[in-house]
Amino acid sequence: MKISYNWLKQYVNTILEPQTMSELLTDCGLEVEGLEKFESVKGGLAGIVIGQVIACEKHPNADKLSLTKVNIGSGEPLAIVCGAPNVAMGQKVLVATIGTIIYSEKGDFEIKKSKIRGEVSEGMICAEDELGLGTSHAGIMVLPDDAPLGTPAKEYLNIEEDFVFEIGLTPNRPDAASHIGVARDVVAVLNCRDETASEKYKLNFPSVDDFKQDDNSLPIHVIVEDAAACPRYSGITVSGITVAESPAWLKNKLTAIGLRPINNIVDITNYVLFETGQPLHAFDADKITGQKVIVKKLNEGQAFVTLDGVERKLSASDLMICNESEGMCMAGVFGGEQSGVTEATKNIFLESAWFEATTIRKTSKRHNLKTDASFRFERGTDPEMTVYALKRAAMLFKEIAGGKISSAIVDEYPKPVNRKKVEFSISRFSELAGISIPKEKIISILKSLDFIIENDGGDVLLLAVPTNKVDVTRQADVTEEVLRIYSYNNIEIGASIKSSLSYNPKPDPEKVQDSIAEYLTANGFYEILTNSLTRAEYYEANAAAFVPEHCVKIYNPLSKDLSVMRQTLLFSGLEAIAYNQNRKQTDLKFYEFGKVYFYNAAHNNETLSPYSEKKQLVLFAVGQKLPESWDTTKSKTDVHFLKGLSDIIIKRLGFVGAQYTTGTSTYIFSEFVRTTLNEMAVCETGALSPALLKQFDIKNEVYYACIEWDSLLSKMAGISITAADIPKFPEVRRDLALLVDKAVRYSDIEQLAYKTEKKLLRKVNIFDIYEGDKLDANKKSYALSFILQDTEKTLTDDVIDGVMKKLQTAFMNDLKAQLR
Repeated sequence: MKISYNWLKQYVNTILEPQTMSELLTDCGLEVEGLEKFESVKGGLAGIVIGQVIACEKHPNADKLSLTKVNIGSGEPLAIVCGAPNVAMGQKVLVATIGTIIYSEKGDFEIKKSKIRGEVSEGMICAEDELGLGTSHAGIMVLPDDAPLGTPAKEYLNIEEDFVFEIGLTPNRPDAASHIGVARDVVAVLNCRDETASEKYKLNFPSVDDFKQDDNSLPIHVIVEDAAACPRYSGITVSGITVAESPAWLKNKLTAIGLRPINNIVDITNYVLFETGQPLHAFDADKITGQKVIVKKLNEGQAFVTLDGVERKLSASDLMICNESEGMCMAGVFGGEQSGVTEATKNIFLESAWFEATTIRKTSKRHNLKTDASFRFERGTDPEMTVYALKRAAMLFKEIAGGKISSAIVDEYPKPVNRKKVEFSISRFSELAGISIPKEKIISILKSLDFIIENDGGDVLLLAVPTNKVDVTRQADVTEEVLRIYSYNNIEIGASIKSSLSYNPKPDPEKVQDSIAEYLTANGFYEILTNSLTRAEYYEANAAAFVPEHCVKIYNPLSKDLSVMRQTLLFSGLEAIAYNQNRKQTDLKFYEFGKVYFYNAAHNNETLSPYSEKKQLVLFAVGQKLPESWDTTKSKTDVHFLKGLSDIIIKRLGFVGAQYTTGTSTYIFSEFVRTTLNEMAVCETGALSPALLKQFDIKNEVYYACIEWDSLLSKMAGISITAADIPKFPEVRRDLALLVDKAVRYSDIEQLAYKTEKKLLRKVNIFDIYEGDKLDANKKSYALSFILQDTEKTLTDDVIDGVMKKLQTAFMNDLKAQLR
C-alpha cells in the first residue's frame, strides 16, 4: 500500500522528515518496505529558469534556426540557437541552462555548451513536451509577460515534490488502509513519545460541517433485501455535474500513490477511498431504472458485463447492486458496464456501504477480481465511516464538478453495530509484555487510538473497541495495540535468557540433507525450491502415471494454477527447465528436496488418516555435463550420468548391496533404471518420455532421478559405521573380456562376482562395451577389471589365478559367458 508524505501531513501537524517518518511507521507496526521520491514532472524541472528573449535573428548557416540572446536574470545573457518557428524577441520563455538534464521519451540528455552550424549555443529554450508539461512540440512555451525573470520554473509552475511510503500492510490492519488510518497511528506515537510537548498532536479530519442538501429533485429509493451481506447501505444523489479532467492537485495526489487519473468523478471516489479507507461507487443516476437501488443476490449463472467489458457468470452467492430491471454492480468488487459514469453523465448516485467481509472475499476470488475496494471490504471496513465519506465526496463533487446535492442521505442501517467490549487487565498486560508501563500512559495510548474507557476498576479496564479495529477482540489484541505505539524497541532485553534443551534425532535429517546438498552443489547442480501447490491439469493429463483422485485439493484456491498439492516434484522441475530454456539456458543441472502429498479416501476411518506425505530428492540434467571450455570436450548428460550420481548418494548415506532392474517405455520414462535395497525401491533414474516433454514445450532430452528420501532416512538408523586401518598389502588388478548375451547386464556380472568371491574381491569396474558387426547380433562384449586384495598378506600368483579361474567358471556357468 502506498502512502503519500504530503498527503499524510494534511491530517497531522508534524515537521518530521520523510526518513524519520518512515522509521516511526515501521516502529509502530506499519513496516515501510520502500521510500521513493515523487515529482509531478520528472526531474522536477531542476535547472530550468524563466528567461526573456532580448534579441532574435536568423541563423546565418541554417534556414530553420534562429540566433537568440536570452536574459535569465543573472550573469551575461545566454547565446542560444533555437529551432522553434514561434521564437521572437521580448518573449518570456523557459530556459534549460548548461548542466540541466532533459527527460525525454526518446532518451535523457544533458544540456551542454555546444556549436550548432558554427554558432555557440549555451542552453535550450524549451517546448512543453521537452519538459514533460504536455504533448505539444509545435513551438517553444511562451509565458505571460508578468512571469518573474530568473525564477526557477519549479516555483513558478508549482511542480509538486513528494515522498511515497510503500507499506507492507498486514491483513489484520484494515484500520490503517488509508491516509487517515496511518495518520491516527502517527498521532498516537507522537503523543506517546513527546510527553514534553506543550500541546498534544491531533488528528485533523477534513470538516464536513458545511454539508447541506440543496433540493430533493432526484430522490433514489434504496431497498436492502440481504441485510446479512449488507448491514449498512448509504447513498446520495448529485445532479448537474460536469465530467471533466481533474484539477492538478487531485491528479498529483493520485499519481503519487500509483493511480491513473481518469476523470473528476472517478478521481474523487478514489481520493476519498485512500483518504478514509471507505470505498465509494458512483452510478449514472439516469440509468437507474425505476429510481430504485436494490441490494440482493441474483440467480445462479446469470450473465453480467463488468466495467472491463467482460461478461461474467454470477453465482447465487454474489451480492449485487441492482436497479428495478437488472444488476448494476458486483457489490464491493467491480462496477457494471451499463451503469458506469461516462463523459455524458450529468447526474450521479453515490454509494457508500458496509458489506460483510466473507461475502466480498468469496466473490472477489470466484471471479478473480482484485480491486482497491475489495481489498478493504474483504478485510473489514468501518461501519461508522459510510456517511462521513459520503458527505466528504459529495462536497468535493460540488467543488470540482459543479452540480448540487439533490436528495437526502439514504442510510439503511437497521441494526447499528455496537462497539465490542474487552476487559483489559493491567497486571496481565505486564505479564504478556514483559514490562510495566504506567497505567496513565496505557490509558493515554488507548484514548489516542479511539478506545473508550467505559469503566476503570483499578487493575481491570472495561474498554469499548473502535469499530475500525475488526481484529481487536481480546486482551492480547489490546496489548499489541499498546506495545506497538509504546514501541517494542523500548522493551529492554533481560539479563538472562531461559531455554529448554533440545535433542536432535540420530541421524539428524537436516545434517544428512545438508551434506548431500553440498555434494550436489559441488558437482555443478543448482538447488531449486518450487511451490507445493500446482495445477490439477498435470495429473488429469498424465492419468496413466498418476491418479488424479489422489490429489489433495485446496478448498479455496487462489487460482486454477494452485488448486492441488503436488504428488511429484517432476512437473515443477520441468516448469523450471522450460523457464530457463526459454531464456537460452540449455545446459542445466537441478536438484530439489521437497515433500509430496496424497489423498486416499479408502483410508478415511477413525484410526488412519486419508492424507499422507513423504519427502523426495529429485535430480534433473539437460545438455552438457560440463560448461563449455577450451580444455574440455563436449559430453552430453545421459542416464548413466544421473544413475552414477544417485548411486554415490545412496552409498554416502551408508547403504551397500543395491540391486538394479531396467525398463523402457513407461508414460514418464522412455528408459529407466530402478534401484532397490532389500526389495525396497529407493530410486528411479531415466530419460523422460518425449510425450511428457512436449507438454512443457521442451525440445531437449531431460534426464531425471527420483530418490525416496524418507525411505532411506528411515533405514539409516540401523546402519553401523566401522573404521579400519589402511591396508599394508598391495592391490592386484586383473582384466577379463566377456562375450555375453545382450540381455545380460553389467549389474548381473557385478553381483555374481561379489557372490562368488566374498573375501578377496574389492572392486569390479566396466571400462569398455563393444557391440558391432564383428559379433553376433544378439551378443555384446564387456571389458572388466577386478581389484583383489588380502588385508593380511601379499597375494601370490597361484591365489590370484585361482580366484580368477573361479570367477570365469561362475560367469560361464551362470551367465553363459565366453572369454574373448
